[in-house]
Amino acid sequence: MSNNEALTNENGPSREVRDAGELDLLATIPGHVWSTDPSGRFTYRNRSMEAFFGAGLPRDLVDWLERVHKDDQRPVAETWQTSIDTGQPLETAHRLCGIDDEYRWFRVSGRPLRDVSGHIIAWHGQTIDIEEEKQDAVDLRARSIELSLLVDIVPSHVWLLAPEGTTTMINKHMADFLGLDLSNAGDVEAVMDTVFHADDAEPVRSALGRCLATGDSFSMSYRLLRADGTFRWMLGRVEPIRDKDGNIVQWFGLCQDIEDHVQAAAALRRSAEQLAHAARTANLSQLAASIAHEINQPLTAVVTGSDVCARWLSADPPNIERGKQAAERVAQDALAALNIVGRIRALFRNQPQTRTMEDVNRLVHEVVDLMSDEILANTTRLDLKLEIHLPAVPLDRIQVQQVLVNLIRNGIQAMDSTGPLRTLKIRSSSDPGNSICIAVEDAGTGFAHPDLVFEPFFTTKSNGMGMGLPICHSIVEAHGGRLWVENNPGGGATVAFTLPAPGNR
Repeated sequence: MSNNEALTNENGPSREVRDAGELDLLATIPGHVWSTDPSGRFTYRNRSMEAFFGAGLPRDLVDWLERVHKDDQRPVAETWQTSIDTGQPLETAHRLCGIDDEYRWFRVSGRPLRDVSGHIIAWHGQTIDIEEEKQDAVDLRARSIELSLLVDIVPSHVWLLAPEGTTTMINKHMADFLGLDLSNAGDVEAVMDTVFHADDAEPVRSALGRCLATGDSFSMSYRLLRADGTFRWMLGRVEPIRDKDGNIVQWFGLCQDIEDHVQAAAALRRSAEQLAHAARTANLSQLAASIAHEINQPLTAVVTGSDVCARWLSADPPNIERGKQAAERVAQDALAALNIVGRIRALFRNQPQTRTMEDVNRLVHEVVDLMSDEILANTTRLDLKLEIHLPAVPLDRIQVQQVLVNLIRNGIQAMDSTGPLRTLKIRSSSDPGNSICIAVEDAGTGFAHPDLVFEPFFTTKSNGMGMGLPICHSIVEAHGGRLWVENNPGGGATVAFTLPAPGNR
């Protein structure tokens, strides 16, 4: 059968429905064009339709249904029969099998042709391939479902706002948090006005209002009311979504629960405050111990000197000269105590402490003279080897005297358990690094833990406070020098410190 000739019916050839020009045009249209008689029997199919389905297409509707997918046959037959019975236009979409035995989706449209009396004399229609459109719709629906699932499983609150700020959508995570029914959009918008903490509601509304008016991004921390009645801290962000012309068509919001972070930060602040309080308490304890340690030395010397003075004056006959010397030492020790108190007061007032150029060797001799009674009482022999012509050093005289007193007294006490003849060596020398070095060497038992001796309150003495060497360490470092301890190979220990000479300041 030719594509350009009309189909015949059982009663013989039908009349032509188009002239030759029209038939040629319909034959070349890339879509499927067809005609039927009033009962639905095909009277014309264009070339494109026959090319897709084959030349041996059935004419009757019942036979034609064999080309329709089995899942679509019944609705197609019912729709087509309804149109024939009522004369209503035909509109349907279903799958049809082509000559390659593959099914494709088509949209079928048919319109009745009536005579002057209104009777239907024919049906004309077209069948348009919509396979790609259907596939795109399927893909789009799948992506939409996937996106919806992703939005719902995101462990954050997601919501959408209309350009004017009305909430149009929230994800399941946020709905569960707020205890909302997503099927009732009215409830969502109503509840959104009541979920903010009373202290945060107005700042949030004000900030969001400014962003809606200016188109700027919104970012703010606030508290949201959970379904169980508790507030949790959130970090909310809202970004505008714009069309190609730059107009805002929607706002995208993301809200992340930061309650645990806020509580952790608060706990960290509390820990820091407690630590600072403990540090202040420890510093105060250390300062009190330092003051007690520093004051204790000259006061002890005052008591000792007073006893010595009293013994010399009580002798028979009284030794007035030695008594006067003891009394002078008492006065010197009392003055040293006053100087220590004065320096502590200056420390609290942040006053600069005066340093003078001093001869270190002379300072050693003064301290030895000051402690001569204590040295003799402990049957200690001094071995002084002081290098001559040492340069003068800028220092705080009282503080460095305290360092020397501490080191000498520690050396004497370290030899309490040794033999009757105990020698304490004091050396001074110029250091290769343009510094002055002073070393005190005893013949005692040495340091069991030399790495801990500068820790506050660490002591091996039963009546010690553990503050002597830490204080000495601080004083020497404040002068720009270095203090260290070491055990001697033959026994005993050496404590030495350096003071930078003027050329090394």
